Amino acid sequence: MSRVLIIESSARQQDSVSRQLTQTFISQWKAAHPADQITVRDLAVNPVPHLDSNLLGGWMKSAEQRNANEQSSLDRSNELTDELLAADVLVMAAPMYNFAIPSTLKAWLDHVLRAGVTFKYTETGPQGLLSGKRAYVLTARGGIYAGGPADHQEPYLRQVMGFIGIHDVTFIHAEGMNLGGDFQEKGLNQANAKLSQVA
Repeated sequence: MSRVLIIESSARQQDSVSRQLTQTFISQWKAAHPADQITVRDLAVNPVPHLDSNLLGGWMKSAEQRNANEQSSLDRSNELTDELLAADVLVMAAPMYNFAIPSTLKAWLDHVLRAGVTFKYTETGPQGLLSGKRAYVLTARGGIYAGGPADHQEPYLRQVMGFIGIHDVTFIHAEGMNLGGDFQEKGLNQANAKLSQVA
């Protein structure tokens, strides 16, 4: 049995293409792997606070030095990190907002990229500690950006995943969603075709 962690980040609940891709992924994965455990964390419904002094204090201070806010921030970060550590498969649903990922997803990453937990510093540089995991990134984009200079999603997320040791990363892009007509249909068809090969 594998554990699958799904991170939703679309601000929209209705008519969200990235959520549509997630539901397709879940149904196909369950059909292929009925015994697997799937956990969904919705960052739009339950947003994670941005990195602040309380979280830094929670990470850096000893237990007796932390105040209540710092301890609460640390507890939240531990919960998020434990979910990631326990997962065999990570799925991030990431609509493109202003050429990049939603700030809610960035905040989640800021909680789980932790020195000594998901990566460590060595004499030869940083080393990821999450080797052996797979990741899928499901994106929805208004235009067509894959491989171009305006695509700041895929290069960033590949670097972040590699930094913590996840090198098996598959991107599934639904592009042209705001271009209408054939562009939208083609983008969805291409994304769904690639999704059908995942499970």
